[in-house]
Amino acid sequence: MSFNGPIEDRLAIRELVATYGNAVTERDADAWGALWAENSIWSLPGVPGMERVEGRTAIVAAWIEGMKQFPFQVNIQTPGSLSVHGDTASGRCYTHERVKDLSGQPAIWINVYKDDYVKIDGQWLFKSRTLDILDITTG
Repeated sequence: MSFNGPIEDRLAIRELVATYGNAVTERDADAWGALWAENSIWSLPGVPGMERVEGRTAIVAAWIEGMKQFPFQVNIQTPGSLSVHGDTASGRCYTHERVKDLSGQPAIWINVYKDDYVKIDGQWLFKSRTLDILDITTG
């Protein structure tokens, strides 16, 4: 998959992805939650208890709880592919996350999200995000 579809939509989705990373870094649950469609799905198969979370309210609640484990996090999101088809789109997004856990232990997480997006009332939102952990380096 490469990058295809109207440039305006691709730019809006890139901004959606960048806003996601910024909201995580800023620990802004309201901004982060606003990026999800009401009936969206967030899947983190490599994280026990987060294998499949359904619905914006449940997703935000799970994120708030999960963020308690990482008092420090910088989250950078980089699109790897994006294909727009009308009011839906799909893509891959790579993440580079620098974190510290509750004990102060630093780690770098490298992941890839497989994403589906939906355009609702002119705004692009996450319809689903499925995370595959590629590497975690500690220390």
